[in-house]
Amino acid sequence: MKILKSMALIIFTLGAVKSFAQKSDLGAWYMYFGNNKISKKLNFHNEIQYRNFDGIGDLEQLLIRTGIGYDLTENNNNVLLGYGFILSQPYVNGEKKENIEHRIFQQYITKQKFGRFYLQHRYRLEERFVQDDFKMRFRYMLGLNIPINNKEMLPKTFYGSVYNEIFLHLNSPTFDRNRVYGALGYVINKNLRIEAGYMNQIQENKNRGQIQIGFYNNIPFNKN
Repeated sequence: MKILKSMALIIFTLGAVKSFAQKSDLGAWYMYFGNNKISKKLNFHNEIQYRNFDGIGDLEQLLIRTGIGYDLTENNNNVLLGYGFILSQPYVNGEKKENIEHRIFQQYITKQKFGRFYLQHRYRLEERFVQDDFKMRFRYMLGLNIPINNKEMLPKTFYGSVYNEIFLHLNSPTFDRNRVYGALGYVINKNLRIEAGYMNQIQENKNRGQIQIGFYNNIPFNKN
C-alpha cells in the first residue's frame, strides 16, 4: 500500500509539473544520479538528465555522465575522472538545431557536517568537444542539506536542499552562467532519496527557471 501511495504521489507530481510548465516559461529537468561503491575506496558515478523546454516532450538537452572516483579519506574527499555525452536541441531563429558534445571532466568533492547542516563543495574542470570547437570550463558548487523532522539524514527524513553553482570559461568571456537551486527532499532509505525543487539559471543574455525532479541512488556494488 505504501508503494502504491508513493507511485500515485509521483504520478500526480509529474502531471502537475507538466501542466504548470506548459502554462509558463518554465523548463523541466528529470534527473537520475548514481554514486555506487565498487570497493572501499572506489565509486562508480552514473547520471542521466532529461531536460525539456516545457513539462515534457520538447527536448532541450539529454545528458549522460559517468566516471570512476576515489576517496582520499574514508567516504570523503573524492577525486573523480569522468566522461559526458550531451545531445542538445536549441532553438535558433525559431528552428530546432542539434548539437552533440563529448566532455571529459575532473572533479573534487569534499563534505563537512556542522550540527544538522550537511555541507558539500564540488570543484569541476571540463574539457568540452562541441562539434568542431574545443572549450574548457571551471565550475564550483556549494551545496547544503538540512534535515527537517530528524537531526540526521535518516530514512523517512524530509530535508531542505539548496545550492549555488558558478560556471567560468577559461577564455573570454569568463562568466558562463550561475545556478541557484532550492528543493524539498525525502530520504527513502540509507541508499535512496528523492528531491523536487526549482533552479534559476542566469546567463549573460537570459535568465530562465527550471522545475527539477531528482532521484539519487547510492546502493553499493561491493559486499559490505
